[in-house]
Amino acid sequence: MPTPVNPLLSNQVLDEATQSLCPECRRVVDAQVLIRDGGVVMRKRCPEHGWHESLVSSDADWYLNSLRYDKPGAVPLDFATAVEEGCPFDCGLCPSHQQHTCVGLIEITTRCNLNCPICFADSGPAMSDPGYDLSLADVERILDRLLETEEHPEVVQISGGEPTIHPQILDILAAAKARNIRHVMLNTNGLRLADDPEFVHQLAPYKPLIYLQFDGLVDSTHQALRGRPLRAVKAQALDHLSEAGLNAILVPTVVHGVNDGEIGDILRFGLSHPAVAGINYQPVTFAGRGLNDHDPLNRITLPDVLQALEQQTDGLFQVSDFLPVPCPHPACSACTYAFIDGDEVIPIPRILNVDDYLDLIANRTSPDLSAELETGVESLWSMAAVMGSDETTDNLVCATCGIDVPMSLDPEHLKEHFFAIQVHGFMDEYTFDVKRLMKCCVHQLLPDGRAVPFCAYNNLGYREEVREAQSTAETSLFEPTEALP
Repeated sequence: MPTPVNPLLSNQVLDEATQSLCPECRRVVDAQVLIRDGGVVMRKRCPEHGWHESLVSSDADWYLNSLRYDKPGAVPLDFATAVEEGCPFDCGLCPSHQQHTCVGLIEITTRCNLNCPICFADSGPAMSDPGYDLSLADVERILDRLLETEEHPEVVQISGGEPTIHPQILDILAAAKARNIRHVMLNTNGLRLADDPEFVHQLAPYKPLIYLQFDGLVDSTHQALRGRPLRAVKAQALDHLSEAGLNAILVPTVVHGVNDGEIGDILRFGLSHPAVAGINYQPVTFAGRGLNDHDPLNRITLPDVLQALEQQTDGLFQVSDFLPVPCPHPACSACTYAFIDGDEVIPIPRILNVDDYLDLIANRTSPDLSAELETGVESLWSMAAVMGSDETTDNLVCATCGIDVPMSLDPEHLKEHFFAIQVHGFMDEYTFDVKRLMKCCVHQLLPDGRAVPFCAYNNLGYREEVREAQSTAETSLFEPTEALP
């Protein structure tokens, strides 16, 4: 049912106009972004289904300040679709899109060994179709197409479903590593990593950064969000990664009333485990199977996570330690980095005015800044930054050059001295904003050569389209579209 709305409410200010989706029929409708009661609310009206509202940000000051970091995008070298119906229905990318691919996701399987109640991909036994695996040839064509559009791709995430159950997962990682792709990541729920230590050692030569689903430290959290008590499984997976010399980013999906009280505990756990290089908190997205009972005006947003980090860690990290990431829409993501020296944790923005070195990114001038440091900071505050990589480590070391930091970096173990925290809020039908979508740099890479912004893929039927094509194709690769010149 739509949220009842009084369009004449007086305790609000119009910030901007945009376009969004009706959460019932998915038609594109005009929308208003409103400042109300200290937060940001999206309000829209569908001619058929009436008014709808959703909370976009619980902190209007954070949201408005983030817009200062809006960075002009860089287009890809090639487009796959033409502008015909208009955004968001021509994704491929089309020439209207304003940002190239920083992170490319390849969903190599729709099968999964979990049946998560909140799965935005609708994977696992509960999905409505039998699912599919991409072949190695499919994946190689996707990778080669990415090289055509990016020349030097930055990040590829091998994803699913659960990619570790794909019968050719090692061959797929080898194919990605063999190409001119800077960073390869493996998104996983960790079940196979926990159950099969030999498999973890087989992963080690490819050195993927493990993007590990990790929602909390108590079994009740995993039961609620994943349908199983998985606390011990996650711990075992991380121990096996540590033994194999692999690093992980913990990825908690944060749900109001379920695990929002564990945000600080997850951070302290991550800081204490040798395999964990960082954390990427993701407020829950109401897509796919999603949650059956939710109030779009009472949801976790990006500033809520930042405030919880400050409160639940007694100021170990503070809201002021985080800055928006400029390469997507800056309201989508925020991050920070820290030095780790034994028990001492020192967020970089407390010893370096990072904002000064992001000025050039935001089209302002600061002529006295070090060009090397500017480049390093720009690379760090990017969706393409990958913790544990030599490049990110070098940029972090550069950011501390000449600064009196109470730590002694061990040249043999530099990576262990740094930690990353990111919060990324993906959009659903309630918060969908075409302006944000057009700056998206996280793209789903498809077998037909298209690259579809992740939030469009989850909300506009693109995922269903691909599944239908894969289930009816004689081979697992369907016909590519003709790329534009």
